[in-house]
Amino acid sequence: MPAVTQNKGHYYVPQPSPYPVMLSLAIFLVAMGAALEVNALKAGPWSMLLGALILVYVLFHWFGSVIGESEGGVYRSWEDRSFRMGMVWFILSEVAFFAGLFGILFYERNISVPRLAQIDPGFTLYPGFTAAWPSAGPLGKPFSTVAPWGIPAINTLILLSSGVTVTWAHWGLKTARRGAAIAGLAVTVVLGLVFLGLQAHEFYEAYNRLGLTLASGVYGATFFMLTGFHGLHVTIGVIMLSVILMRCIKGHFKPDQHFAFEAVSWYWHFVDVVWLLLFVFVYWL
Repeated sequence: MPAVTQNKGHYYVPQPSPYPVMLSLAIFLVAMGAALEVNALKAGPWSMLLGALILVYVLFHWFGSVIGESEGGVYRSWEDRSFRMGMVWFILSEVAFFAGLFGILFYERNISVPRLAQIDPGFTLYPGFTAAWPSAGPLGKPFSTVAPWGIPAINTLILLSSGVTVTWAHWGLKTARRGAAIAGLAVTVVLGLVFLGLQAHEFYEAYNRLGLTLASGVYGATFFMLTGFHGLHVTIGVIMLSVILMRCIKGHFKPDQHFAFEAVSWYWHFVDVVWLLLFVFVYWL
């Protein structure tokens, strides 16, 4: 861990670190392994595993260094402002990412499929083609969509509840009620894990009972792309909340100084909003 030095009135600049280079190597190994795996080369899984191990090592030690700097008192108001700006821009980039995915859904459903039917009234793209959504495509097998008022509705209630519990935890931290903060974070983590468990069950049922897979034409690909990426973000959020929970148990954070907690809560609320959009536009409508 880089040595922690006291801030003498200037913006804190950490000591040179090997972690950026190691992180780049980890990402390269994971990407190369994925490419090798797609081409059925035996080295693929090993490359991805090595990259993942390096990634976990780097994140654990790099975040540990940042936590040590924070607890060492080297951050002041200007560092806090820059951290907040960085988190805002990160969430905006995530907004743009999901906006692109929802844009794909909108284009496929409201523009692409209807226009294909308008090319020529007497022309058929393939046997059985209709300008109806969901579309399985020419090679897609028959499938059923996931009903919105089953697991998706339950997961919506779970995520909305988790937004309340993380806000409760934030209130506890701001009012020096650390017990309430810990309890709220613990409940939020549990709710996130329950959400992921139910989503995994939903995917299993979709594949094995409903016939809805990645090969189910444009609808299947879009469905799993949107819900899968959201599930990945929930997983990342649960990991972040777990780290914040452990820090809170260790006595980190003060009522007037807890940006790490706020950053994670912002991220979690963002994940909640994305799920509401998913529930409406993917499952319900």
